[in-house]
Amino acid sequence: MTPMTDSNSNDAREEPLAPLLNDSGQPFRLLFVCTGNTCRSPMAHGLAEREAEERGWIQLAVKSAGVATWPGAPASEGARRATARHGIDLGDHRSRPLTPELVEWADLILTMSPSHLVRVEAMGGAEKSEVITRFVADGEGLPGAEDAVVEGVHDPIGGSEGEYETTCEQLRVLVHGIFRRLAPLVSP
Repeated sequence: MTPMTDSNSNDAREEPLAPLLNDSGQPFRLLFVCTGNTCRSPMAHGLAEREAEERGWIQLAVKSAGVATWPGAPASEGARRATARHGIDLGDHRSRPLTPELVEWADLILTMSPSHLVRVEAMGGAEKSEVITRFVADGEGLPGAEDAVVEGVHDPIGGSEGEYETTCEQLRVLVHGIFRRLAPLVSP
């Protein structure tokens, strides 16, 4: 896989990162990472699966994980309600910890903050990972884009319905940007 490039380079952002099928001919594997795997990464996971379905991208596998979680926790109520308003059901989601095996599994790992990226890199994922806001056009089109690019996606855990909805909307824009960036990989 081509290493991630500097997010300040406009030319680098336009380069495809990998074929839709990875080097072993398997579906392209996308992993979202946050802290507890109960809010941000499950929302991104659900949004990405829906976007893939809408685009007819059947050769895409999506997972999510947390750097500080225990296995089996459901998505938070706020995350479930926010995604439900967008037609996505997180009722079956169960948290999973980030492991070296998941890092190895993924072709592209997108984290919700720089601290998550450090954990992914420590597990050997430096060449295939980036903070989601840096990966997607430097936060273009996001509310508070400058802060978002530097800090990543705000964690709504324990926050108001409005905070969950803002996070979900930010992730919706980011997921669309991910697919826009990967789209040249599936063009004939």
